[in-house]
Amino acid sequence: MKISLVLGLLLLSLFNLHAQNLEAIPITDEWVAKMEQLIPSEPRVKSSVKRKILVFSKATGFDHWTIPHNIEILKSFGKKTNAFEIHVGFDIANFSKKNLRKYDAVVLNNSNPIGPKRNLFYDLLKNYSSLSEQEIIDQAATYETNLMDYVEKGGGLMILHGAIVVQNNSQRFSEMTGGSFDYHPKQQEIHIKEVDKNHPLIQAFNGKGFTHIDEPYFFKNAYFNYNFRPLLYFNVHEIEGLKHEAKNDINYVAWIKKHGKGRVFYSSPSHNAQSLYKPELLQFLMDGLQYVTNDLKVDDSPIKKP
Repeated sequence: MKISLVLGLLLLSLFNLHAQNLEAIPITDEWVAKMEQLIPSEPRVKSSVKRKILVFSKATGFDHWTIPHNIEILKSFGKKTNAFEIHVGFDIANFSKKNLRKYDAVVLNNSNPIGPKRNLFYDLLKNYSSLSEQEIIDQAATYETNLMDYVEKGGGLMILHGAIVVQNNSQRFSEMTGGSFDYHPKQQEIHIKEVDKNHPLIQAFNGKGFTHIDEPYFFKNAYFNYNFRPLLYFNVHEIEGLKHEAKNDINYVAWIKKHGKGRVFYSSPSHNAQSLYKPELLQFLMDGLQYVTNDLKVDDSPIKKP
């Protein structure tokens, strides 16, 4: 009994040591085939048209190693279900009004900028154009407006993990997305729970939530208006390494919301590709994609301030 207990504690210690730095998973044909087996065979709702999706995947800040994994997952969504036509973009020209009109939804795939401006459009123009400083500022504001107008007029916006930082210092952008990134403690095991087990967008979890290794994201700016319908959360008291005292014991990490005629879906999970091995998370992401394309119609009315 004692030996078993010691071995158990040793394994737990080793697990915790590696929890902050899970090994990167190479993308191989075998990995793609494995993931295609885990992906749902058909979407939750069958649409009469194939939805065109722009997956914008260029980051100028922290380079999340799961960016290419997310691309492959989304491409497999389209391949396996024939419900989505996936276009991967890296160039800022994707945010022109003309180009955005081609798509039913935009996915911001961990496309986070560098600080302190926290402005992806500014960074891309600064790094990849010969414009003057003032021209960069003006054009970056135009691209931000283009994306916001696109959603307001009926487009869909899906935001994955670190892409919540795209325009982190913009209050109006924060109001569209539902919040801005504040900080995260170290990577650790997090038990993610459903807010409303009966909501169609989280049926995939069967009332059990899920546990994985991730960065526990905390938010600021428009987040505390709670102008969204929360889907997933974690209990703050279960998290190690808080930077400051949290305002609430519940911290939401996934939500949906209306913005004008359009729809926004945010999912903080996940920082690591290992989380994608969970079929329920893959189903959740596909359901979120169907929500922003307006095929999966659900209650997205905002909750009230606590």
